[in-house]
Amino acid sequence: MTAIQFDQVSLRFPGTSRWAVDHCSCEVEAGKLVVILGPSGCGKTTLLKMVNRLYEPTSGTIYLHGHDIRRIQSTKLRQQIGYVIQQSGLFPHMTVAQNVAVVPSLLGWSRAKIQSRIDELLTLVKLPPEEYRDRFPAQLSGGQQQRVGLARALAGDPQVMLMDEPFGAIDAITRASLQDEILRLQRQLQKTILFVSHDVEEALRLADRILIMRNGQIVQYDTPFNILTRPVDRFVHDLVGADDMVRQLSLLRVESAMIDMAGNYPPSNPTITPNDSLRHALSLILKTGAQQLTVLEDGAPIGILTLEHIRDSASASV
Repeated sequence: MTAIQFDQVSLRFPGTSRWAVDHCSCEVEAGKLVVILGPSGCGKTTLLKMVNRLYEPTSGTIYLHGHDIRRIQSTKLRQQIGYVIQQSGLFPHMTVAQNVAVVPSLLGWSRAKIQSRIDELLTLVKLPPEEYRDRFPAQLSGGQQQRVGLARALAGDPQVMLMDEPFGAIDAITRASLQDEILRLQRQLQKTILFVSHDVEEALRLADRILIMRNGQIVQYDTPFNILTRPVDRFVHDLVGADDMVRQLSLLRVESAMIDMAGNYPPSNPTITPNDSLRHALSLILKTGAQQLTVLEDGAPIGILTLEHIRDSASASV
């Protein structure tokens, strides 16, 4: 099922001769996390902001669950879409609880339902409500502010989330922790997420699919595996550092790329199971720097997963 569809969407800002977004067409499947990746000025944030009508396209149509978003009142549309930006965008004069309550209040929820939702979401993003509910943003670390921003975006239980480089201003250690949280929440909640990033490793870690842009156009829209191993041109190859990544990464899907092997398995290898996903395998490799993964079934090693094995496997699929 398609959650978001871009149909020949273009945008040129007044007074400029260049298209910020140039005839972009693609579909985002419901429940998937799509990372929009590309260099500065390529149009990735502009494309994102058109989904909740912060920018209106010059031409083309965007559909949300099959409905032309221009036929949806902008305020109603934005209440259906969670939005997370860099540096959280929290209201500084409001407490954590008041920030999270913004959309539920606009939706007319009862006080009891709002309070319950606040506590549920703060617990979900690992900020104990009894400790953080009454704090102000200035009393939080950058990582904690981003967690509150995520809770606020989830408050109205939207099916679609827009995330505009949400971890770009965060230190590397906190950023890795927040990426882990996104993966955990996505497994639990199955939202449709458009996530703008300039960080290739972040894109590879998080994405079900990656949309690569250059000069306002979509260059490649594909799985992380295909982008690394089959970049459409030199630009994509160089952007993702395909040669270096291919040397480091052993990719998945484990269940279709598993190779039976005899002999000993290095005990230092990270381990996965035949049911693990590309995302999980890729996350392990990026975290550990491992060159290969040991595949375990019922606790016993049954294979080693490497890029060469995947290339040699006729049944490998992503």
